[in-house]
Amino acid sequence: MMIRLAIPVYVELLTAVVAVGLIDLLWVSGLGEAAVAAVTVGTTVEYLAYGLFLAVPTGVTVLVGRRDGHAPVTPVVRAGWALWAVLSVAIAVPGVLLREPLAALFTDDWRLTAGFFLVSLGGLPVYFAQTVVDGILKGRGDTRRPMRHAILCNVLVVALDPLFIYGLDLGVQGAALATVAARLLTLVVALATSRRLIRPPSTEGDAGVGAGADAVGGAAVAWDVVRTGLPMSGDFLARSAVGMALVDLVAGFGTRELAGYGIGQKVMLAGVMVFYALRQAAMIRTARSEPVGSPLLLGLGAGAAVALAVNAVAAPVAALFTADPEPAVSFLRWMTLYLVPFGGLIAVGGVLQASGRGGRLLAATLAGFAVQVPLAYALSAHAGVTGVWLAMAAGAAVSLAGALAPRAAAPGSARGRAPRSTRTAADRPSGR
Repeated sequence: MMIRLAIPVYVELLTAVVAVGLIDLLWVSGLGEAAVAAVTVGTTVEYLAYGLFLAVPTGVTVLVGRRDGHAPVTPVVRAGWALWAVLSVAIAVPGVLLREPLAALFTDDWRLTAGFFLVSLGGLPVYFAQTVVDGILKGRGDTRRPMRHAILCNVLVVALDPLFIYGLDLGVQGAALATVAARLLTLVVALATSRRLIRPPSTEGDAGVGAGADAVGGAAVAWDVVRTGLPMSGDFLARSAVGMALVDLVAGFGTRELAGYGIGQKVMLAGVMVFYALRQAAMIRTARSEPVGSPLLLGLGAGAAVALAVNAVAAPVAALFTADPEPAVSFLRWMTLYLVPFGGLIAVGGVLQASGRGGRLLAATLAGFAVQVPLAYALSAHAGVTGVWLAMAAGAAVSLAGALAPRAAAPGSARGRAPRSTRTAADRPSGR
């Protein structure tokens, strides 16, 4: 059942995506504004780095799901770890070597941020490895273990942050060290407890395969992993880039509006994770050729429910962050128009991703942004910051329409019935 599969994913996303950064910020807040700024920038850059790697765990989840119980999964698991090794070096090493100029791009007081980067970017291979483990487990239909891993990591961060930051007097760098140490301990536990699931027998489907053929086949599977997951990375990075553009635009209306936007985004993020949990659940079940019901209706319903929830808590929660909650409350009120189509888009995206139509999802996302960004500048010139919020809703609606648009079949094409091990949800009868 979709909801049962999505609930552990929601808990995992909420703890892994939201909590770690907030915990670090909470503990370093006693060190002053410069420390808070350094951790904010550091976690933001780390999040962008994860976007570059996201294609790997996404591709692994989909391909393991398609093969599990029907074809060997060992080639996919090996390809995932090979890609982890290559991309970890390709992303982490330049990040560490260029940490000082990178920090200077974001802040004048770059030394604290550079110190945070030294540890956080250097620890990216650990973070990436955990996502590969969790990606394999999700492909096998197990979303509970990744949830437990995320909770364990958060508990360790809560315990280690004060020890490293204040007990060992490591300051901002201590926050990064505590997070990497927590992730490393969690990875050790995950590898030990999930070994049977993430490391299938090496003889699985390998008998009689020569070294040369094995290398060629491995390269093909690795490319399949990247090709399958790449649209998700593109979607993630495009959203990050547009998010930065909106921050720049809203900043033009003053610090008050920018602060309200930042607070509103944090409040809304807890609800938005529901959509991404539905997307992962739809992606897993589609890859495994299991029924998904109607992700569109679930997403639209979730969007309406989240909109009602954030409107209900907007004023009291925003007041926890600032003495002037009105801008944040106004943002959350307008987001009702955005959250409903956005919920539908994200949920449907799971089916598109797993059925080999991730490129269509990315194209729809980019089409929405092509409308949203210029419209935000145009409307804000007349309606102020409200124009930005209206443009967000319009962009989400355009993206949803693009994702749902019927795909024209090539002239004379006929789709045959593929073997079960490679057939995706796109190949199933429409009544399924």
